[in-house]
Amino acid sequence: MNDKELVAHQALQYVSENMIVGLGTGSTANYFIDALAKRNKEEKLNVRAVSSSVVSMIKAKEAGLPLLAMEQIKEIDLYVDGADEITSDLTLLKGRGYDLVREKLLARSAKKFIVIADESKIVKNIGDNFPIPSEVHPFAWDLIKNVLIKKGTGDIRINAAKDGYAITSCGNFVLDFNYTEKDAEKLNAFLSQTPGIVEHGIFYNLAHGALISNNGKIREIWKT
Repeated sequence: MNDKELVAHQALQYVSENMIVGLGTGSTANYFIDALAKRNKEEKLNVRAVSSSVVSMIKAKEAGLPLLAMEQIKEIDLYVDGADEITSDLTLLKGRGYDLVREKLLARSAKKFIVIADESKIVKNIGDNFPIPSEVHPFAWDLIKNVLIKKGTGDIRINAAKDGYAITSCGNFVLDFNYTEKDAEKLNAFLSQTPGIVEHGIFYNLAHGALISNNGKIREIWKT
C-alpha cells in the first residue's frame, strides 16, 4: 500500500452510518472513494456521497456509491479531499484543477473537513510551490488581472491544448498568480474582497484536520 492509499484508508475511521460524505478530487481522493465504496457495501453503512467535481462523480458512480446532487444538501457530515499545499496551521492551497467553487462549498458546509496528503504537500507559506489560482468572471479577467498585478506576478491560465484559455466547471477563467504577500490571512482577505473573483484557491480556516503520510507512517494535524 503506497502513502496515498495508506492515508486514504486512515480517513475511513471518521466515516459512520448514514453519513453524507463529500468526495474530493485527485489521485489521493480517488483512493478514498474506492475504499469508502468498498466499506459502504460490505458494512451496509448507508452512506451517501456528494462529489466536488464531474471527475469524482464519475469515479464514485463507477465504484457504486449512492450520489446526491449539491442542490439536494444543506450540509454534509464529512468532507475528505487532498490539497496542493498545506501549512502548519491547516491553511490549504487548492484549485490547480478546475472545481474551486464546488470544493470550497463542500469544505464550508462540512461538519468535519479532513485533508489527506503526503509529506511533499507541507509548506511554510501558501504559494511556496505553486501559484495561487483565482476563478474569475470571463468578462472581467483583464480588469482583475490589472488589480492583482499590483500585488504579484501572473497571468490567465491556458488550456492543456495550448490553443485557448482554461475554462472551469462553472464556465469561468482562472488567473494564476505568485504574490509578494506571504501572510495567508491577509492574502485570503484581499482576494475575497476583490470584485469579479468568484473564488480563489486559499482555503483559510476551513480544514479541521489533516492526515499526512510519509514512508508508511501517518501523522495527524488538528485544529487547536
